[in-house]
Amino acid sequence: MAPTKQAPTRQAITLKGSTNLVTEFFKYAANTILFQRGVYPADDFHMVKKYGQTVLVTQDLALENYLDKILKQVNQWLLTGSVTQLVLAIISKDSRMPLERWVFDINLVEQPTTEGSQPAPAKPEAEIQAEIRAILKQIVSTVTFLPVIDEPTVFNILAYTSESADIPANEWVDTDPLAIEASKSQQVKLRSFSTDVHRIEAMVAYRYEG
Repeated sequence: MAPTKQAPTRQAITLKGSTNLVTEFFKYAANTILFQRGVYPADDFHMVKKYGQTVLVTQDLALENYLDKILKQVNQWLLTGSVTQLVLAIISKDSRMPLERWVFDINLVEQPTTEGSQPAPAKPEAEIQAEIRAILKQIVSTVTFLPVIDEPTVFNILAYTSESADIPANEWVDTDPLAIEASKSQQVKLRSFSTDVHRIEAMVAYRYEG
């Protein structure tokens, strides 16, 4: 009788693997926000299949290059654990007033440290992708409650890093946090997702004049 083969066990996702997953998520989340909130014309986007669903990605070469450059640096910061938050801020083109802040908190998943404790089982990639899919769908559904933006807008991406972060000269500068005054701000917590290494918590704050 032939020996029974054991099913291969998947090892826990590595720091590099998790970093690439998180970076890729930010790319698709940013594209989804920019499309849904009308920052760029709908004709600038095309459909691709990702995470088992259709997502919209820019065809604007300048925007694509800008996002790629930012995400390349974010990827490096994730590898060194020196970025704690990313914010995509949507701003009025004319008044420069912040209208929305899409906030993504980046936390490291803590493994058990007590002696003799077993590490947490590896999280299946299908489960991670399902969580990402749920966030992207939620971003799409926010149009049902976010105020209609009926003016030209631009966007800015802010990265909150540790003091020890290696920041390329002339590429990133200290800037206004583009906060919305507390008395005119509403916040909605969005879903989160996690890998074996990172946990991403999402929320959107928007200007509400009442």
